[in-house]
Amino acid sequence: MVQSAARVRWPDTSPRVRELFRRGAEVALDPRADWVEELHAAALGGQRMRPVAEDPVLAAATRRVNLANLLHWAAANVQHPGRRVPPNTGPESLDTARDLVRRGLDESVLDAYRAAQGVAWRRWMQICFELTADPAELRELLDVSALSIATFIEDTVAATSERMRAERDELTRGAHAERRAAVTLLLEGAPISRARAEAQLGYGLAGPHTAAVVWSGSGTASEQLEAAAEAVVRASGAAHRLTVVASAAALWVWLPVATAPDAGKLAGELAAHPDVRVAVGRPGRDVDGFRRSHLDAATTQRMVARLQKDPAAPHHSQARGGTLQRGHPTRQVPCQVARYEDVQLVALLTAEPTLADEFLADTLGDLLHAEAETRHAVLTYVRELGSTSRTAERLYTHRNTVLRRLARADELLPRPLAQNVVAVAAALEVLRWRGTAG
Repeated sequence: MVQSAARVRWPDTSPRVRELFRRGAEVALDPRADWVEELHAAALGGQRMRPVAEDPVLAAATRRVNLANLLHWAAANVQHPGRRVPPNTGPESLDTARDLVRRGLDESVLDAYRAAQGVAWRRWMQICFELTADPAELRELLDVSALSIATFIEDTVAATSERMRAERDELTRGAHAERRAAVTLLLEGAPISRARAEAQLGYGLAGPHTAAVVWSGSGTASEQLEAAAEAVVRASGAAHRLTVVASAAALWVWLPVATAPDAGKLAGELAAHPDVRVAVGRPGRDVDGFRRSHLDAATTQRMVARLQKDPAAPHHSQARGGTLQRGHPTRQVPCQVARYEDVQLVALLTAEPTLADEFLADTLGDLLHAEAETRHAVLTYVRELGSTSRTAERLYTHRNTVLRRLARADELLPRPLAQNVVAVAAALEVLRWRGTAG
């Protein structure tokens, strides 16, 4: 059994197998993209992992840990092939442990490591079979490999569990624990008196509220998240904010204001922090508004993360209310601000990714893959209520150019724009938030 590995002598390996182990580990240090994606899918799959998979920050952290575990094990075997690999207690693993506890999750979610282990083992066997065809060498290599991988994962799970227990003990003490507990009760609709909640939060619940989620999927430092939260305060004109640390890479913020901050103004404030994203809920009042606005912001966050899951893909900016910069009609920059009121329709349309893809293909036809200038012209034309003159002004181009692009769109669409304008506009809006529309 793996658990007994700490009490038995680690097996010696022959020089030939150590060399094979080293060569295989070098291959594993440069994993193919499809292998890594399979690893992530296994780790985030299953009902038990659903709370993690649906949380953009936790899902991104889990992916980072998966890759870190793989590279940690491979690097150790390049240096010392076949020896017992120490557990991965690097910053990715320890930060994720803290985040899981702050979300109220327990050690059961660490089964993700074991799920990823199954994928890693299958891929490692493929590597081993390409290294040697000698039965004796292969048997020895696979025996040591199975023990090495399984022991490494169990040791890493044990170290992470210990960190989670320590983090849980820390969170049960102090003001942060009180704030987190009060917010959790409010969001769950549990019976907690207004007076008690306000005392624990240091924040009034009787007036207006606008909630925001400030996060990063790339492990941004906490000081950048705090700076971004302050930018939200300035853009909203609020006098103060309530902040709950949801994880190492996410803050939950509430502002005592009745109007959501202007997306363009807020995007300008966030320019100095390009890795940070902000999702804003609809304003509300009293305890129900406090809860609903946060749920709106969380829905918006999930939608943005779902549509823009490829960090290398270009994204559209809200910095100018969704318009493109003058002189750069196809230029796209990362979207940092999303307000629920601006994305509610897109969130509904994209809740089921497969159905969303079918809707886009059926509605747009060949326009789906057309040049960005044509798609952007159609979307702007619809926003300007069919005025080609105003569309030309918005696009900083000649009216005849707009007419040519609209005619081109009609050639590509399954149905003429005039016969299906609402559906076409909705589909192009989805593309805009995916970062693939002009």
